[in-house]
Amino acid sequence: GHEAVLSCPSISNVSLLLVTWKRNCSSCCLLSYRSDQNETSKLNCSERITWKYSPASDPALRIYPVDLGDEGNYTCETASSEGNFHFFSSLTVIVPPLVTLTHDKSRVAVCQASAGKPAADISWIPASNHSSEEEFHHPNGTVTRVSYFGWATSSFPSVTCLVTHPAMN
Repeated sequence: GHEAVLSCPSISNVSLLLVTWKRNCSSCCLLSYRSDQNETSKLNCSERITWKYSPASDPALRIYPVDLGDEGNYTCETASSEGNFHFFSSLTVIVPPLVTLTHDKSRVAVCQASAGKPAADISWIPASNHSSEEEFHHPNGTVTRVSYFGWATSSFPSVTCLVTHPAMN
């Protein structure tokens, strides 16, 4: 859902003749700019994939909004009077989980971190060996993790579920 910007660094001050971005798969997007004719072209690109700036001044690639299908390896190829250059970028998409905390009548707390990528980590405060965990892998690469904390025999008035994930503070 956020913006991804992949940069294509300039090797020298010589102006670029041609810049091409492509994703490393056969039918993926191809975005190019030819400076001598001030011409841009797109092949198999969605409207979400564009130049971040003017390709003549900065040939960075912009993907907005990013989705899981955008994950992969991208190549920026540049051509100038000094030669041809290739720059490689790898895009990894992370997805924050949806977190819910519920409980049932038998004093079991259920903390669920749904559809995160990678899987979220769940811990309990206070720490206890009375918890168990399940994990469900979804076809789109996301993971739901569920942790159960039984505090029926404990003297704690409450428990706290702590979910940690790279996409969350």
